[in-house]
Amino acid sequence: MDLTLSHEQRLLVDTVRDFIKTELAPLEEAVEETGALAPELAAEVFRKSSELGLYAMNVPEEHGGGGLSALDTMLVEEQFGRTTDILIRRAFGNVYEVLLACEGDQVERWLRPAVRGERVCSIAITEPGAGSDAASIATKAVEDGKGGWILNGSKHFISDGLVSDFFVVSAVTDPGKGARGISLFLVDKGTPGLTIGRDQPMMGLRGTSHVELHFDNVPLQPINMLGARGEGFRMALGVLGRVRLAQVGARSIGKATKVLDLMVDYARERKQFGQAIGEFQLVGQMLADSALEINAARLALWQTAIEIDEGRDPRTRISLVKVQAAETLGRVVDRAVQLFGGMGFCKDLPIERYYRDARIYRIFDGTSEIHRTVMARMLMKGEPTLYDPFVA
Repeated sequence: MDLTLSHEQRLLVDTVRDFIKTELAPLEEAVEETGALAPELAAEVFRKSSELGLYAMNVPEEHGGGGLSALDTMLVEEQFGRTTDILIRRAFGNVYEVLLACEGDQVERWLRPAVRGERVCSIAITEPGAGSDAASIATKAVEDGKGGWILNGSKHFISDGLVSDFFVVSAVTDPGKGARGISLFLVDKGTPGLTIGRDQPMMGLRGTSHVELHFDNVPLQPINMLGARGEGFRMALGVLGRVRLAQVGARSIGKATKVLDLMVDYARERKQFGQAIGEFQLVGQMLADSALEINAARLALWQTAIEIDEGRDPRTRISLVKVQAAETLGRVVDRAVQLFGGMGFCKDLPIERYYRDARIYRIFDGTSEIHRTVMARMLMKGEPTLYDPFVA
């Protein structure tokens, strides 16, 4: 397995990293202070990103996207981790792969406008009683006798919900069938009966809305069903898997790398007792441990992406990467606060922001505890490939 990046891959990484450094990083403080990104700035970063071909890079070329492989997508997503969540969403897009299930008139109504950045989509799966257990959703869609559906229920923690134009909503269509009784629907904002609830205040991720959605007898037509009836849970697991790998795994590694850059610079510049603090053994250990863990998480990420490109089932390994990367980020930013001392706890520096933002990565898209349970069950079923690649 060759892990050497090609010239094209390095060029891609350099292009994205430079764009983030020059166009997005200068906006981070304003987002943190105001809790929002001004619409004119959002439009400007979208325009500049699109001109470079950086928007919707994960979508196949036939639908107008960049057509990147899984590995190339992870390389890019790692760079996304070096800036603020809301800036990533506006510059590079959140075009979920589940929209590739669109067929017929759905393609021009929902898929391609999302790829072009004309319509924003959010995934609406999480409910107050169904977080890590996505199969326990209570939202229901009942047939209306005319080929359509009536949708009732609620969702919460829906990222980007304030600005989204439509939602991919999970709902029970066949009670009694468990996971096989769940379907997905495309629901436009403004549909009668759909109400956008409050934006949940968060400890971190400033600028990104996380809203409640309420469905009160929302009428849906046959065209609103995404994919086949009863296939919603399987499709949801698919999209969540890629989200876990990219938006949690890869971005965690990118954030940890950015934080370690700051730690190394500070350890060189800060002097105590006549020497750079990085020369003290215990401070040096913080830097070394951070480098060790970031490197290991990145290799696990690349291995998983390569398996996806080879057509193998990555689900259990995605759990491994999600936990490893998210917890690596948590340890790195905790060390950063300690290394920077009092200044690491002050808002004058971005370290405390990274610390707050990092905490959610061990929770959303399945908690670390849930993913450890998934891995343990697979090991008990006789799948040692999680730790021994030489098993046939």
